[in-house]
Amino acid sequence: MAFRTLDDLSVKSKRVLVRADLNVPMADGVVTDTTRIERQAPTIKELAEKGARVIILSHFDRPKGKVVPSMSLKPLVQALENALDRPVFFAGDCIGPAAEAAVAKLKDGGILLLENTRFHAGEEKNDPQMAKQLAALGDLYVNDAFSAAHRAHASTEGVAHLLPNAAGRSMQAELTHLDKALGNPSRPLLAVVGGAKVSTKIDLLQNLVGKVETLVIGGAMANTFLAAEGVKIGKSLHEPDHLETARKVIHQANESGAVILLPTDVVVAKEFKANASHRTIGIADIAPDEMVLDVGPQTIKAFENRLVATKTLVWNGPFGAFETKPFDAGTVAAAKAVAVATRAGNLLSVAGGGDTVAALAHAGVEADFTYVSTAGGAFLEWLEGKELPGVAALMTK
Repeated sequence: MAFRTLDDLSVKSKRVLVRADLNVPMADGVVTDTTRIERQAPTIKELAEKGARVIILSHFDRPKGKVVPSMSLKPLVQALENALDRPVFFAGDCIGPAAEAAVAKLKDGGILLLENTRFHAGEEKNDPQMAKQLAALGDLYVNDAFSAAHRAHASTEGVAHLLPNAAGRSMQAELTHLDKALGNPSRPLLAVVGGAKVSTKIDLLQNLVGKVETLVIGGAMANTFLAAEGVKIGKSLHEPDHLETARKVIHQANESGAVILLPTDVVVAKEFKANASHRTIGIADIAPDEMVLDVGPQTIKAFENRLVATKTLVWNGPFGAFETKPFDAGTVAAAKAVAVATRAGNLLSVAGGGDTVAALAHAGVEADFTYVSTAGGAFLEWLEGKELPGVAALMTK
């Protein structure tokens, strides 16, 4: 994967447009989770320290091409200043006179945040005119928003073709780790795919089954696979309409030589609530009035045995209903096993997706994985083998 980085740019006194993702959780005008800001900070700081005039572009929420005051980026100025330990100026628009005047005042090392790009309909339409207006504000373009790279928008894709471009440090880390995980992995490669529905992960399963040595299916989607194989799963959550999809994935695995690891024992309960009465049984013993809510210790043992020989692991989705105790045990045990192998230097582990990040944090091992992506939809589309427009625009020939 060939792309330019900050190391390839001469930025002193240059106006550098930085596409960041500042679409952070807010409550009453205050940022409640600064994770994304902290991930973008190193790029912005490095450029400012090198004497660039840094101009930050970002969307926030879904204003649908109209100015919605509650979706302004202005309340983020304080959180940005805290993360950067530098003053941050704000312009009340991202194109036009207000943006142009603010950019003109910027000195070397200065940082300017422009207003929500999605206040203009041209952003999501990837309007060439808007891309030109954005490009006119800068001399160079840096994309540090992998989480928005699956969208072909004016600020993520259009403008990248109009200025010399590069990946920011967060984007660089994401692309480097994803390439190591799926592009050119050390083998054997194992993928964990969990979550509630097969229907939302068909493309993911079909892409991974041809690339991995082992495919581990967890969560409620494993119930659909078990049902497809004739297992009586009681009143477990599953998708009867997707039994054939599951059979196709199993057939593809047989064709490609991949091993599919399904639960052999499960934790079942008659009702889904915290600390519900439950039992651990083999998959052949699920009663008609019981539902599967987690995997059992035998399944985790089989996973750990596979892990011993695995060199690269990609993880998307939990093993069970981890938000509700005691049905978090399987996910926590699996996550800890991966953390131990990673810390020992035997495994490259890359994980992503909202539920996955929450599950790893719940297990207390988020920092022990090689890389944890917070990119959500973009991470999923990458795993599905789809081209991401914002990434493709950065690729050198």
